[in-house]
Amino acid sequence: MKFITLLLSLLLVSAPALADPFPKGDAKIGKTLHDKSCTSCHVSMTGGDGSAIYSRLERKVKNPQQLQARIRNCNANVGANWFPDEENHAAAYLNNAYYHFK
Repeated sequence: MKFITLLLSLLLVSAPALADPFPKGDAKIGKTLHDKSCTSCHVSMTGGDGSAIYSRLERKVKNPQQLQARIRNCNANVGANWFPDEENHAAAYLNNAYYHFK
């Protein structure tokens, strides 16, 4: 009985650490938005493979909050006019494809 109680306690404590940081985002929708609004700019910035911006060693995004802020900033700068739910979709896609934040 003590073992079961301990196991359940550990599961409850660790569950938030395993949570998806973008639970309201749909990665499939995010990929479509990304491909339409982000790829051409990133290709011009990197001189080729636009996805290199996400995998470079000196990347600036280090946590889910920074990813959300970066998406919001890019959205404003390129005039994509995404709504917050669309930003969440893009964040879910980028997190699943490149960042893997928990």
